[in-house]
Amino acid sequence: MTGGHWGHHERKPDVAYDSTQDPVEILSSGAAAAGLTDQIRPFAREGSLAERFAANPFLMAPMAGVSDQAYRSMARAGGAALAYTEMVSVAGLHYGGEKTWDLVVPCVLEPDIAVQLFGSKPEQFREAACLVAERLGGQLALLDINMACPVPKVTRKGEGSALLDDPATAASLVQACLAGLADAGADVPVTVKIRAARRTGDPEVAPEFARAMEAAGASAVAVHGRTASQLYRGEADWGCVERVARAVSVPVIGSGDVRGPVEAARMLAETGAQAVMVARGTYGNPWVFTDAQRLRAGGGAASHGLDERLAAFACHVRLLDATHAHMARARSLAAWYFKGMPNAAALRDRAMHCKTVAEYLALADELMAQVGAAV
Repeated sequence: MTGGHWGHHERKPDVAYDSTQDPVEILSSGAAAAGLTDQIRPFAREGSLAERFAANPFLMAPMAGVSDQAYRSMARAGGAALAYTEMVSVAGLHYGGEKTWDLVVPCVLEPDIAVQLFGSKPEQFREAACLVAERLGGQLALLDINMACPVPKVTRKGEGSALLDDPATAASLVQACLAGLADAGADVPVTVKIRAARRTGDPEVAPEFARAMEAAGASAVAVHGRTASQLYRGEADWGCVERVARAVSVPVIGSGDVRGPVEAARMLAETGAQAVMVARGTYGNPWVFTDAQRLRAGGGAASHGLDERLAAFACHVRLLDATHAHMARARSLAAWYFKGMPNAAALRDRAMHCKTVAEYLALADELMAQVGAAV
């Protein structure tokens, strides 16, 4: 395969692999065995965001180094109402980097997408919003501004969660995005993602900050119930999500410690949030969204057998290949999909030594044979 700018990977000659580079065909041929749909529903375009979330409130969160085309496509095939890009630098778009655009452009499988931007300069946000809207057209479902990222290399520039200390600048970024979308003639909601506060021990700022973002024109607020200084440690405070939901009239999207469908359905029921972002709960679990919908409707929990999980892994790996992602990403996928399987540690170790799509698929075939299922 040719892995885009990642270079060329030779396949082992003794491993047979029919390299189908069409993502549509890959999903069509692999969806049934993997317990997925090959008919991805677009995010509703009519009505308010609240009305659109009412139909399906479960969203795939933006995750740095994870939310690539293949990952988003698997989430949508698993029932996500919408999937977000990784954080996209407005400065990167300003300076015209194609690697930055690679994060934005949807896969052919994705009917639409949520693009998350980060930065701190209003003029760059206005430009980025216009450029993204012009390039994606009707595939741009919403534009989100990251005001939650706790990583020091982001916050030291006044970006991400550093904006929690500067609501005036944060509001100007919302207004800049709205202006950029207007420049492009695009009617697309602008949303923000925030945390409870900047530092543990600080007073909670999320409710007041969310009100300021609503006043600036944000159509929804996503709230991760941790402080930025917590990173991803400790427990998320779902009470923070509830307090923000009471403070604003726009929809609130809850985030934090949504480890599976049970937590996704429970956050929706307990916090007043109108939608839920699932992040780490998607690891090796593209079905989390459909399963959460089933629980929300009063149904029982679903189980996904080894054959289904291995089929999903194989489908995911093939989509990585077809979308020209670096195949090293499949190592993380193996760790997630193989979790809890017999001899999982040994399987993960073997996956760490795979380099090509053929090697990953050969491993999946071998495991499939062991559980008595055909690929």
